[in-house]
Amino acid sequence: MRELVKSTLEEHRQVVSKMVTLEGEIASAGKLCGNALAQGQCIYLCGNGGSAADAQHIAAEFIGRFVNDRRALPAIALTTDTSALTAIGNDYGFDEVFSRQVAGLCREGDVLIAISTSGNSENVLKAVDAANRAGASVIGLSGKSGGALNSKSDVSLVVPSDVTARIQEMHILIGHIICVLVEDYLNLGAD
Repeated sequence: MRELVKSTLEEHRQVVSKMVTLEGEIASAGKLCGNALAQGQCIYLCGNGGSAADAQHIAAEFIGRFVNDRRALPAIALTTDTSALTAIGNDYGFDEVFSRQVAGLCREGDVLIAISTSGNSENVLKAVDAANRAGASVIGLSGKSGGALNSKSDVSLVVPSDVTARIQEMHILIGHIICVLVEDYLNLGAD
């Protein structure tokens, strides 16, 4: 068992060490979110499974706080409204569960953080298309080759790994870095 622990930690460490190649893109994502929030816009997030949990986690960091006690920042995880998810899924199909919400909520100047480890989740890609039609910016968090999400995003953050667990670990790391960048960019300290 210790060998498995050791090899998993080593695999994680190797992916973290490769993340330096994304420093510029992560900074761009932080600036994009900071600009939107400074203008009174909203951050929306979506993803499936573990990526849904990541969307909720990151949204909570914006709404609550990350490092500093500061004002709440508008962020909504599109994964949490069970009535909307089940009604849209039932009436339009699972591929539309995020795009219908984006079409109803997202406005020009908002930001959609679209999370898909493969970059090919159909419902996430449809949400990106809806965000583009609304005039919102898109930050794509993916892994592997980046999939279709890579070319559909204003800022594409493709984790350099093919292992879903490592990709998800890096997505939370990226989300945390974006939160600290936003707090710094907006100069948010104590209320």
